Amino acid sequence: MQVFNTNSKIIISCHKWLSPALSKEVVELGFHIDRSFQTGVEITGTVKDCIKLNLHLRCASQVMYSLKSFICNDPNELYKNLVNIEWEKLIASDGYFSVTSNVFHPTIQTNLFANLRVKDAIVDRMRETTDSRPSSGSELSGAVVYLFWKHEEAEIFLDTSGETLAKHGYRKLPGKAPMLEALAAATILSTKWNKTAPFINPMCGSGTLAIEAALIATNRVPGLLRTNYAFMHIKGYVHEYYTIIRNTLEAQIHIPEGLKIIASDLSDKAISITKINAAVAGVEDLIEFEVCDFGSTSIPEKGDSVIMFNPEYGERLGDEIELNATYARIGDFLKNQCKGYTGYIFTGNLDLAKKIRLKPSRRIEFYNATIDCRLLEYELYAGTRRTDKTEIESQ
Repeated sequence: MQVFNTNSKIIISCHKWLSPALSKEVVELGFHIDRSFQTGVEITGTVKDCIKLNLHLRCASQVMYSLKSFICNDPNELYKNLVNIEWEKLIASDGYFSVTSNVFHPTIQTNLFANLRVKDAIVDRMRETTDSRPSSGSELSGAVVYLFWKHEEAEIFLDTSGETLAKHGYRKLPGKAPMLEALAAATILSTKWNKTAPFINPMCGSGTLAIEAALIATNRVPGLLRTNYAFMHIKGYVHEYYTIIRNTLEAQIHIPEGLKIIASDLSDKAISITKINAAVAGVEDLIEFEVCDFGSTSIPEKGDSVIMFNPEYGERLGDEIELNATYARIGDFLKNQCKGYTGYIFTGNLDLAKKIRLKPSRRIEFYNATIDCRLLEYELYAGTRRTDKTEIESQ
């Protein structure tokens, strides 16, 4: 089973509503998208292609290579279909593997039971063909097999990622209610920022937006921050191919002349956390840090600049009554001190967003965990622009 050179279905999963940004990334890498959905995209390719995808993608969660799809009505059928796969050509007999799954079938009360049947099929096949068996467990540190089973349709994959790609590996100190790295990258990629103009991030928290902006601007991919992937534990893996891709990516890092990224926060602890995370990401020297109220954040006068807020919105942090005043101040700050900028506010509370009293030019849908959110875009014209009551209420 030459999976490194054989085309098959590849599912690239992501968190809900990140697929537009993910699709853009995948197309820019030269792949054709066969299907797009809320939580991912489908393409055709080899496990070699999966290596490239794992190293490049900012918005993805997992990259999964399909081995077999089949009709399945109960756990016994699951076992019979999987025990016939040539696992001995995929997993070393002295190696290690784990099983993950998403199962929606009346015969399965817990995914753990489905995982066990998958593991049994793999182990029994390996014992029969090699007189040995690999170790298995829950840690995603070796080869990873993924089962998707809904109603009577089942499909088994090699998860070539292992640990999720959505966490980019630099956030050693998360801070309070941190934004997922993949979500932060997707929101930035959805803005009009040209990657060379100033990017200002007041109320930065643990600094995820500012750090992701620095990574994007300098063409640093998150794959460079990681050294272990599940594809490395599939039989037939050639480390030299991975090394070539990694070296190419390192050579493509470029710092735009005059790049200015500013992260500010009222909390000196938050700025300290941001500095530590930025240092791990290798971008600490590219970010200017300011301990101050957001209203005192430095605003460079330069065209095509972007200012981006991710304020509290009353779901996990902050009292909504107090936040009314905060959002009103943000609106005044954008209107009075950020003229000529494009402003962005990421929020899960559209009632609070009305307090900004500016009409958004775009509303982009996202989810933060289970919270329905919007990235609101504001064109902050250099001249005076009246926003009447009708415009405000239309939000």
